[in-house]
Amino acid sequence: MKQNKSPVTANERQPFFSVGSITVIAILTAISLILYLFVKFPLPFIFPSWLDFQISDLPALLGGFALGPVAGAVIIVLKCCLKMLFGLSSTANVGELADILVGIAFVVPAAIIYSKFRSKKSAIAGLAVGTASAVVVSVLANAFVLIPFYTKSFGMEAIVGMVQALYPNVNGDNFLTYYLPLAVAPFNILRCVLSGVLTYLVYKPLSKALHWNGKVHQKPSDADNGDNKSDATGVDCTDNK
Repeated sequence: MKQNKSPVTANERQPFFSVGSITVIAILTAISLILYLFVKFPLPFIFPSWLDFQISDLPALLGGFALGPVAGAVIIVLKCCLKMLFGLSSTANVGELADILVGIAFVVPAAIIYSKFRSKKSAIAGLAVGTASAVVVSVLANAFVLIPFYTKSFGMEAIVGMVQALYPNVNGDNFLTYYLPLAVAPFNILRCVLSGVLTYLVYKPLSKALHWNGKVHQKPSDADNGDNKSDATGVDCTDNK
């Protein structure tokens, strides 16, 4: 008698270097890079004009939830490194290095917490912790890396002049006390919350594709229709709870 193999569950994650995992990571990296380069816009009436609002962390979150935190981190790093490799950085690669730190701080904690329980509650908890982590790292990166770089490159007077329309009382001495709590922190909270909400909404519908095992299955014959219960990917992506 023919024995049916039980379907692989999402909790039994496939090897990181499998064909399926590498393919999914490559596709998500390409989507993330496109979002990073082209789908962005400033919010000049709320934040300084150089802060571009974008959701390029969304594919990394999806990859982290499906394949684990390492996959999410790899997507973040590849996205930023490809931009630097193509010579598209406008900040001598300093901004991209900061984006790597902030992106990893966002994606990795969220993926770790979700992978422990794989439930809606753990997804929400992970996204909340990841958002808090990203905000802290973004504040530190701006205070100790980005603002010193911009100050050296353009001068503090030029930077202050770019934000005085938003913060009339700002000057070179109190710039960080205005910029960090009024721009960097709320900007990153808003950006991470939007990416997190989108991840929460689209992860389940995309789960089968994200867990693709690298195999193309032919349509089962009539004899197998009554026995084979697995989906086209061979993966049961149902989350608990």
